[in-house]
Amino acid sequence: MEADTVFQRLLNGEGISPNDPEAYKMREAAYNTKKLLLQMNNTSDPTEIRGFLSQITEREIDESVAVFTPLHINYGKNTKIGKNVFINFDCTFLDLGGITIEDNVMLAPKVCLLSEAHPISAKDRQTLTAGRIHIKKNAWIGANATILQGVTIGENSVIAAGAVVSKDVPDNTIVGGIPAKIIKKI
Repeated sequence: MEADTVFQRLLNGEGISPNDPEAYKMREAAYNTKKLLLQMNNTSDPTEIRGFLSQITEREIDESVAVFTPLHINYGKNTKIGKNVFINFDCTFLDLGGITIEDNVMLAPKVCLLSEAHPISAKDRQTLTAGRIHIKKNAWIGANATILQGVTIGENSVIAAGAVVSKDVPDNTIVGGIPAKIIKKI
């Protein structure tokens, strides 16, 4: 990826306004990803699913990874998935800010990993901002949980079902609620 592309600028923390001369490239890339997602989400063969996911992410997806489709991704090339990862039905990844899922992570149904957002200010709200999401080894993300941009989920941590995580979660910790707060150490 070239250093000055709209995709690299987002990864570097730059906000992209709707009148940016390269903003259209984000939509084009999303439509191209959607073509592969349609194929991936219409097969039940685990090998084919991993093959399509490898094409979407432009990275080899290990045979130990299990994905129960449908899975929704807007870009894909900024998603890294480790070994022995389980992604349950109907998860959503917005990955222009970057998403790293380490080994042995489990994502329950309807988990949203949203590495993208918009400023609160009404005049700047159409600007796209991004921040990396990093889910460390052995984490378990409960059903309908949402992880927001810039958040790291610590090793062995558990995110309760329905939680909205807007701040980093330490290793060996259970969090829950909206916004997520520490419930206990494990």
